[in-house]
Amino acid sequence: MTPFTTRPTLSGSFGMVSSTHWLASQAAMRMLELGGNAFDAAVAGGFVLHVVEPHLNGPGGDLPAIVATAADPRPQVLCGQGPAPAAATPEAFARMGLDHVPGSGPVASAVPGAVDAWLLLLRDHGSLPLATVLEPAIGYARDGHPLLPRVAATIERVRELFERDWPTSAEVWLPGGEVPVAGELFANPAYAAVLQRLADVATAAGDEVAVQAQAARREWGEGFVAEAVEAFADREFPAADGRLLPGLVRGSDLAAYSATWEPAAVMEWHGVQVAKTGLWGQGPALLQVLAVLDRLAETHGPDVLDPDTELGMHAVVEAWKLAMADREAWFGEAAPVTVAQLLDPAYVAERAALVGTRAEAGLRPGSPGGLEPRLAEHVRRLLAGEATDRAADVTTGEPTVERDGTTRGDTCHLDVVDRWGNMISATPSGGWLQSSPTIPELGFCLGSRSQMFWLDEGLPASLAPGARPRTTLTPTLVLRDGVPVLACGSPGGDQQDQWQSLFLLRHVVGGRELQEAIDAPMFHTDGFPGSFHPRTMAPASLSVEDRVDPATLEALERRGHVVTREGPWSLGRMCAVARDPRTGLLTAAANPRGMQGYAVGR
Repeated sequence: MTPFTTRPTLSGSFGMVSSTHWLASQAAMRMLELGGNAFDAAVAGGFVLHVVEPHLNGPGGDLPAIVATAADPRPQVLCGQGPAPAAATPEAFARMGLDHVPGSGPVASAVPGAVDAWLLLLRDHGSLPLATVLEPAIGYARDGHPLLPRVAATIERVRELFERDWPTSAEVWLPGGEVPVAGELFANPAYAAVLQRLADVATAAGDEVAVQAQAARREWGEGFVAEAVEAFADREFPAADGRLLPGLVRGSDLAAYSATWEPAAVMEWHGVQVAKTGLWGQGPALLQVLAVLDRLAETHGPDVLDPDTELGMHAVVEAWKLAMADREAWFGEAAPVTVAQLLDPAYVAERAALVGTRAEAGLRPGSPGGLEPRLAEHVRRLLAGEATDRAADVTTGEPTVERDGTTRGDTCHLDVVDRWGNMISATPSGGWLQSSPTIPELGFCLGSRSQMFWLDEGLPASLAPGARPRTTLTPTLVLRDGVPVLACGSPGGDQQDQWQSLFLLRHVVGGRELQEAIDAPMFHTDGFPGSFHPRTMAPASLSVEDRVDPATLEALERRGHVVTREGPWSLGRMCAVARDPRTGLLTAAANPRGMQGYAVGR
């Protein structure tokens, strides 16, 4: 395939940022220009994303990130994935007459984790005052920012819901009773006031950045934010089926919560080390796929590792079906297996042997460590072709990029590398404006991440107070000889790691530059149960950008793949930054699809 890029891969030596919105990228870059490091920059960009991409993430959402510092390059996971609140028990849902966690509304909320995680990052690795770091987000929330067309379209889609059932959301997102106009300045003064109060509390705490960040964390978890959440918790709102349901998150849940640091799951692969989250996220599935593909390449040749060939596309899709089947059976807070067991060479060989010449239409979880897999009742009914009584509503559905490049749901991404070699990959998400009613004093809503729990007992991802939902959020950090060289990631729900695997195959194995690897045609499968309500499955499916050679797609159809030809620039929203430790050269690239993501740097 002839190399093609929509933009150049940026290069420089001072600092690089890539994110899903140009204003977040530039806000992060401003922190680098002020003398801050990659972590100051990431926090600034993260708070701006709350303001400018409110349909994709919010302060009431969550944040996983992978971090490596110049002083200690060992990859660490920053876990800002909030857990189920104390009141979220299977018994509570049974009393409400629910056999699953709904896809939206206060009853689906997990404890907000994003803000605490960003502040923890600043406390432990930042160098600039909190007021400086929050200045861009405060300005855009107070004075307005050009409203994205997709935000306006999202508000239009949920307008009737807001006006009928969620009046506090209508107050914020329907100013004057009208859908705001795309491209015009839109302000959220309530959220600007929240950020300003946090900055003021931090400044009053003293000059040390760590002390400032910790003071802001206390104010968030125990002060006026927690008080507003508590006051709002008793309100009931109509669910999609009309019944009135309460919120479960209380102020005490915020006070009890703290974001955490933990070691990353790391796998050697083609001369690099790929770092992901643990089994509470879907990250280890990417490691499984890379391992299975390497095993297949031993017997089927190098085309297996080239996602621009028929064999490579088939192998990637089939490997993903196997990994996601394992995700369904084994991933979650209560995972009975380890990442090491899933990557054991014997188990990888066993899984690779299941990849045949035809597309698989079933779900085949394995038995790592000799354990027998168990699936949720909803999944068993899906596989049996039975009706599941789960209808989608306007607030839910698979959060990903649609055929025309527009987005539904949930996620942003941000990567930063600085001149010292500090690096971060972060995927903030959840708490999007359509997920739950807005808390009026705060200007934002809680998230709906608890929809990823099962109410069946005894599963790795079963609901339990204090347990983290099995999230789809999955940043990536790549190291070479133990030194960070690449941070990347993508929004896209269940597709995030699928698109990242294509990028890594093209960049790490195929040697393509960052932008070329991002611009190349993307594809994915939905041949497994989705993580988002109504949790459907499309057996043997293969969605492909229609820039792929028609002859290749016809050959895949002959293999049994149910090919959906998507728009030519519709799948994937990759971001990436890189650093060559030998020369100090920094590079960056961003996704052109949707005309929203940008990389900046010098």
